[in-house]
Amino acid sequence: MGNKYIDTALLDKAIVFAVKAHENTERRGKGFPYIVHPMEAVEIVASMTSDQELLAAAALHDTVEDTDVTVEQIRAEFGDRIAAIVDSESDRFTEGVSETDSWRDRKQAAIDRLAKVSTDSKMVAMGDKLSNMRAIYRDYMKDGDKLWSLFHAPGGKADHEWHYRGLAASLSELKDTFAYREFVDLLEKVFG
Repeated sequence: MGNKYIDTALLDKAIVFAVKAHENTERRGKGFPYIVHPMEAVEIVASMTSDQELLAAAALHDTVEDTDVTVEQIRAEFGDRIAAIVDSESDRFTEGVSETDSWRDRKQAAIDRLAKVSTDSKMVAMGDKLSNMRAIYRDYMKDGDKLWSLFHAPGGKADHEWHYRGLAASLSELKDTFAYREFVDLLEKVFG
């Protein structure tokens, strides 16, 4: 029983690039290396597609938002399609405005942006958002409402419910995927 050959060179390169970009960073308050989150996003995207560029984009999805990597660097290393998907996944911060003060505007912009992006970009976003929702669910089961103090959302749990329900609406094109159904199921478990 031999394994089917898949050319994973692009994904392998993206994983190595992401590992280097996120080197020595911890997932916020989790006690484990940041890279675990992008790798989970890759696994989720792989449940929807075998497109190596989408899997690579999932590995890279937080590099522009959370490291010194630029969209131009992603484009130079991985091409226009992956760069555009990573860019569509990246929060837009406003100079001089705190994460807390800009939180709702940034999240509304992300919800609006995701409603308009390609199905490909939505699959990568689903990898990210379901990974986040899994972590929220685990932490909520462990810590209850203390969990919300870890985030920059000024309105705590209510803001997160608004945000994640908005994401579910924007990503509803994927409603026939297992990933989307798991996402909505976890929303109900956390927010009721």
